[in-house]
Amino acid sequence: MEGNLAFSLWVLAFRIIGGMGQTLLFPDPKPLDQRLGRGFFQKAPQRPGVYLMKDAADRVLYVGKARNLRQRLNHYRLANPDRMPRRHLRMVRQVQRIEFQLCANEAAALRRESKLLRLLRPRFNRAGVWPGKARFVAWRVAENRLELGVVEVPEPGWHRYGPLNGSAHGWHRACARLLWLALNGESSVAGLPAGWATGNFPQVVALQCGCELATVLAGLNQFFWGDPAALVVWLGVRLASRSHAFERAVIAADLESLHDFSRKQRKGKRATNQLALL
Repeated sequence: MEGNLAFSLWVLAFRIIGGMGQTLLFPDPKPLDQRLGRGFFQKAPQRPGVYLMKDAADRVLYVGKARNLRQRLNHYRLANPDRMPRRHLRMVRQVQRIEFQLCANEAAALRRESKLLRLLRPRFNRAGVWPGKARFVAWRVAENRLELGVVEVPEPGWHRYGPLNGSAHGWHRACARLLWLALNGESSVAGLPAGWATGNFPQVVALQCGCELATVLAGLNQFFWGDPAALVVWLGVRLASRSHAFERAVIAADLESLHDFSRKQRKGKRATNQLALL
């Protein structure tokens, strides 16, 4: 209690004096230096790896990875309330030990961190602790219309791409709006099915494609497994005549969403290929 009270008083003094624009009377506290010693940080390995912060009962409070462990851990030494998140301030007050697990490279450290997060679920970690539900973009042809959706488990007879994270829903909304506008040339954004303009989509949407069905299917296949630009260019050409400023803004935003999605997917595939070579 005394230690927590002293720390709270220091924080109060820092904020009052700092707010007055005066020189600070107290140096930044270094709770980890006091418990672990400066030598601990000076001797920390300058190598890739994972670090586990533990409390007095040997419970893991936080797991992190670093390309350079010594450099990363130095970020925790100064408990400055204006520079360190409040959650981390609470954490460093409880840390009694820090353990290292050295790795061959940063990619290996990332894999190890991911495994430990799901296994240990440390109190002060947020991202990566609970695996998110996988999503697939799925589509099929039914009676000359295209059914396009985002599902957890694609049914037999559906084409699918994934698994994906929450980005699947963003792609679905943008692509469905653009395809509907491209296939309904006389209709405006105001004529979109109810809820589509605001992103309130059903799990699966149906698009009447008519004679353009083969072109749309080829564009989807190209987008996911060939040249993503082909579908984006086709949509852009079909929608280029739209003159209303609001419509053009909606179309431009959705085209940008498709472009960003494809860029991130290519980046993710390159990273996966690089990890496979390690």
